[in-house]
Amino acid sequence: MVYEWDFSPVFADFGVLAQGMVNTLRVTLLALAFGIPLGFVLSLGRLSRFRAAAIPAGLVIEFFRTTPPLVQLFWFFFALPILIDVRMTPYVAAVATFSIQSSAFFAEVFRGGIVSVERGQWEGAGALGMTHWQTMRRIIVPQAVKRMIPAFLERSIELLKTTTLVSAVAYADLLFQANQLAQQTFRPLEVYTVAAMMYFLAIWPASIAVRWLERFLARSGESTARQEAL
Repeated sequence: MVYEWDFSPVFADFGVLAQGMVNTLRVTLLALAFGIPLGFVLSLGRLSRFRAAAIPAGLVIEFFRTTPPLVQLFWFFFALPILIDVRMTPYVAAVATFSIQSSAFFAEVFRGGIVSVERGQWEGAGALGMTHWQTMRRIIVPQAVKRMIPAFLERSIELLKTTTLVSAVAYADLLFQANQLAQQTFRPLEVYTVAAMMYFLAIWPASIAVRWLERFLARSGESTARQEAL
């Protein structure tokens, strides 16, 4: 038996999948908007000389890096409302989950970028009379940022792929919309093929950019934050 492909029902309702992609990008971008600054704060805490800051920051980072994101999503969606007695929508639960979860990974990217800067840079700044925070702001962070860019892009790609989990709490992302459309059209092969291509077209250019940046930094003698974090 030869399967007869028929994409016409899928393209007839392509707007459903397009809206799902928009919803996926909304969660991803908001998670990045909250996760990056929170990750920076966590990295500073982990690098702190004060145990009162370093230990809690380290625990948060390790907890959210090592526990499954689906379990975290279920906790925010099902358990947190019981504790705070507030109704949690799938959208809010998704943004909260992936913001905190991604912040733990971004914290390690920040830490890797900061520690990759040679110790002599700190010593030179100290000799000029700069304080710790002046050195961080004027010398360390500007040098570290370009080393972090490939790792940030790679982590952003992983975040976009991880957001497919939100369909488990009935958030209308691309995967959820594809599931609904497959049930309506009885064309799961075509629907999931189109959905996979949409993810591919969204992620592939970023993947190429990551590889290009890594090669460029390698040629210029710069190590990346990902390498330092490892």
